[in-house]
Amino acid sequence: MKFRVNHTTAYSYSAPCSLSHTELHLSPRDGTFQKTLAQELLIEPRPDVSNTRTDYFGNRVTYFLIQEPHESLRITARSVLDVEAPASISPALTPSWEQVRDVVRQHGTEETFNAFEFVLDSPRVPIGRVFADYAALSFARGRPLLEALSDLCHRINRDFDYDPRATTVTTPVDQVMKSKRGVCQDFAHLMIAALRSVGLPARYLSGYLRSAEETKGAEASHAWVSVFCPSLGWLDFDPTNNLMPRGQHVTLACGRDYSDVPPVKGVAVGGGTQTVDVSVEVVAESAGRN
Repeated sequence: MKFRVNHTTAYSYSAPCSLSHTELHLSPRDGTFQKTLAQELLIEPRPDVSNTRTDYFGNRVTYFLIQEPHESLRITARSVLDVEAPASISPALTPSWEQVRDVVRQHGTEETFNAFEFVLDSPRVPIGRVFADYAALSFARGRPLLEALSDLCHRINRDFDYDPRATTVTTPVDQVMKSKRGVCQDFAHLMIAALRSVGLPARYLSGYLRSAEETKGAEASHAWVSVFCPSLGWLDFDPTNNLMPRGQHVTLACGRDYSDVPPVKGVAVGGGTQTVDVSVEVVAESAGRN
């Protein structure tokens, strides 16, 4: 399936902003099931300095600097991508979750060594007993990994209410655990905390979701989870919508948690009061890879 994505972030300032440093995670991440066909980044006013690099996690990151006074900033990312659905996997054929945990603990191969860092806590995702206890209801002894993951994903979707007004980007995951409310970022952090607290490697994915009546988090930046299995690689789960992505998600970046991959992050000097308007459009077209 071919996707066309338009993501615009517009800042308006009540007074001139004399200087702004900004970092963007708005370039799609290519992988086994996703290929970028075209990508364009428009910044107004035009930056005095701009460069793109690949970060530690393999994401494309753009930095820019504006040194002239400005009362607005508009960032538009346009992408055309080809996204394929991964093959379905029978849960019964996956190893038990304890086997995966133990193999990663040993990190005897480059693959498991790289996955091991995603077992550790991170700035937005602490490891704790409360998260391990919540996970334990899904991770019975000897249960196949995929079966346990699907159950945990379902329980988060069932037990927590989607409420855009309940949290902000800085809300701690333990507060989400208590309030039982939040958005996709919160549910991704919660699932990652539960998995890491039982010794399983999990990472945070940011991107977009194709708009559909039955989905939550479409027409905006979206977040979900990827879990490592030595025999299968990384498996994606979207607890906000209780599903495994099957070609309807577009991945921008991955990291330990949101703090590694915010779509737009920056510092401005001056500007007075600022307002921010974000719009996302994801249009699907039938197409095969070129």
